[in-house]
Amino acid sequence: MAFNFILRSAATAAAIAAMGMGSAFAAVNLPALKIDKTQTTVSGLSAGGFMAVQLHVAYSATFAKGAGVVAGGPFYCAEGSIVNATGRCMVTPASIPTSTLVNTTNTWASQGLIDPVANLQASKVYLFSGTLDSVVKTGSMDALRTYYNSFVPAANVVYKKDIAAEHAMVTDDYGNGCSTKGAPYISDCNFDLAGAMLQHLYGTLNARNNATLPAGNYVEFNQNQFITNHGMATTGWAYIPQACQAGGTATCRLHVVLHGCKQNVSDVQQQYVRNTGYNRWADSNNIVMLYPQTSLAATNSCFDWWGYDNANYAKKSGPQMVAIKAMVDQVSSGGGTTNPPTNPALPAPTGVNTSGATASSIVVGWGAVSGAASYNVYRNANKVNALPVNATSYTDTGLAASTTYSWTVRAADGNGAEGAASAAASGTTLAASGGGATCTTASNYAHTMAGRAYVAGGYTFALGSNQAMGLWNVFVTKTLKQTSPNYYVIGTCP
Repeated sequence: MAFNFILRSAATAAAIAAMGMGSAFAAVNLPALKIDKTQTTVSGLSAGGFMAVQLHVAYSATFAKGAGVVAGGPFYCAEGSIVNATGRCMVTPASIPTSTLVNTTNTWASQGLIDPVANLQASKVYLFSGTLDSVVKTGSMDALRTYYNSFVPAANVVYKKDIAAEHAMVTDDYGNGCSTKGAPYISDCNFDLAGAMLQHLYGTLNARNNATLPAGNYVEFNQNQFITNHGMATTGWAYIPQACQAGGTATCRLHVVLHGCKQNVSDVQQQYVRNTGYNRWADSNNIVMLYPQTSLAATNSCFDWWGYDNANYAKKSGPQMVAIKAMVDQVSSGGGTTNPPTNPALPAPTGVNTSGATASSIVVGWGAVSGAASYNVYRNANKVNALPVNATSYTDTGLAASTTYSWTVRAADGNGAEGAASAAASGTTLAASGGGATCTTASNYAHTMAGRAYVAGGYTFALGSNQAMGLWNVFVTKTLKQTSPNYYVIGTCP
């Protein structure tokens, strides 16, 4: 679940064998199914909630439909520090630097380390915090809501925090008493949280299937197809409705479910996979449920949301992030709706140019295309506009200072079908304002105390660029150059 359990042994999970929870079949490779890739979503509890935010933000092109978060916090809340993770992100949320985390998100997106934040503007987000949660305080979820306000329209966010629940995944018919904190960290609070979440993310759904679900719909798959070690188990689980199974004619949706600490199959058997309420909605609505699993080698069986495995844990390059994205790609590779439709009759825009550069923005312009209803703008091959562009220019913002980018433009018809891509046009942002870049020479310790750098695993890294600076102490001295807000590189000023 969370870090207060790191210091004590986990409670022994109840035996589930009598309930038919044991693995009846050998693990198989994850199948390639017909998935509508525009309908992929993610949710998680506690460490899984923090991880769900990471996936939603870093891979926003994949999870653009939305995310559900139970007892989590803002993207990159820990900033690579277990002290931050166990402190401000869980029990002292008033000190969460939400604006800094928003700035880091924008900077990483401009550098291509995560997907463009424009993808989040059409997302749906469902947030839940129990009023009795003693592990991840409600203030952390309040900070998450504030964080999402910078990227997601308020009308797209539901935040429920009026149930007297302890730290757990809430159901309406399974688990501990609502005020209980303990394994399997699933609580019966007379509220169908999985159903409420899925209906917000997807809209009106068919009634859930309350009958016994077919045993053959539960699939144990080889996770070592996608990752070895890095705190991940050798196998994961999926629930695949019969209409969605290989050879079926239905095009289905995909939802990724992330357990909390001390909730993987080794800790609580398949209770999180089978008894959290997701599968009953999945079965009657053709939604494939994917349950990645950590291993007992992971710190406290948690997903990596503070850097115990890798300093890049929150970026697209983080090992666990890469693995889960690869699982999504594999299970979604059997066909279905994948990309916006194309209209070969629409020619590529011509005369694409850049102008009006500032330290954080550039205007991209182009010539009108006959028959076009709107346009889409791509920076370094990633779409940057969330809504169709009806003019023949677009101001791309959130860029890093003194950085060169490349843009292409596609025309689209009234149905959103895109034509050919234009020739690329490049542009370079200006240096940071204030008379040029600012340089500071100080010890690594002083840099971190001033917010110019951060600590991970005893080593120091420059804020924004994440360049390695050496050991975190008062003896190692570095010069950091600020090139944009909350972005530093190792170097000197002229």
